[in-house]
Amino acid sequence: MTTFDRQLLELLRDADSIVALTGAGVSAESGVPTFRDALTGLWAKYSPEDLATPEAFARDPEMVSRWYDQRRCGVAGCKPNGGHAALAELQRRAAAEGKQFTLVTQNVDRLHQAAGSTDVIELHGTLWVWRCVDCGDEAEERGPAFSVYPSRCSCGGKRRPGVVWFGEELPGQALLQAQRAAGSCRLFLSVGTSSVVYPAAGLIDLALRNSARVLEINPQETPFSSRAHWSIRGMSGLVLPELLNASFECTS
Repeated sequence: MTTFDRQLLELLRDADSIVALTGAGVSAESGVPTFRDALTGLWAKYSPEDLATPEAFARDPEMVSRWYDQRRCGVAGCKPNGGHAALAELQRRAAAEGKQFTLVTQNVDRLHQAAGSTDVIELHGTLWVWRCVDCGDEAEERGPAFSVYPSRCSCGGKRRPGVVWFGEELPGQALLQAQRAAGSCRLFLSVGTSSVVYPAAGLIDLALRNSARVLEINPQETPFSSRAHWSIRGMSGLVLPELLNASFECTS
C-alpha cells in the first residue's frame, strides 16, 4: 500500500477544479501499442513520416488507410484499465459535489469514454472517426475492417482517419478548452505522458504559471519531473485507484 503526501490527498479531495492530462502510457497499460511500437511486422520498414502525414495520405491513401484501420481494429480488443476507471470516478465525484473536472487526452483510442468519462477533450483526435477529405463529413467506424481502402464517403470522396498527423495543427476548439481549464485549475495531473510533446506539454507550463499544484504519475522520470510538486513513479492503473481511495479516506 502506497503512502501518499497528506497535502496531495486533501487537495485531490477538496480542489474545486482539477485537470488531468493523459498520454500514451495510460493506453499502453491496456495493451494499446504506442505509435512507434506498432511499427512491427510488415510495417517495420516504415517511418512515422510514411504513415502519419497529409503528404503520405495524398501519396498512398491505400497504404495509410490500411495502417490506421489495422490500428483501429486492434484497439477494439483493448479494455480500460484501473487508471481509466479512477479518472472516470474522479469526474463523477466532482460532478456530484459541484466541482470542475476536465480530462484532456493525447490518446486516440477512446478508452476513457469506454470507462465512463464524459466530455473528454481529444487533442489528437480519434481512430474511431473518419473524415471525408472532400466534403468534411465525419462518420464513426465501429465495425469490422474496411473492405475497401481508403473507405469512401457518400459523396465519393476518400475518408481519412480523424487523427492529428505530423505537421497538422491541433483542433482549435479542443486546444482552447484545454488551455482555459489548465489556466484556472487548482490541481493538474500529468498521467502517463512524457511531457515533451507540444503544445500538449504547454498545458503543464500554463497550470504552473497560474499557481496550480501539479502531480505527475509515470513509471519513468520525465524532463518535467523535477518541476512537479509531486512525482510518483508507477503505473497509472495501479497508482490512481490507490490515490483516489486514499483521498476518500483522508479526513481533516
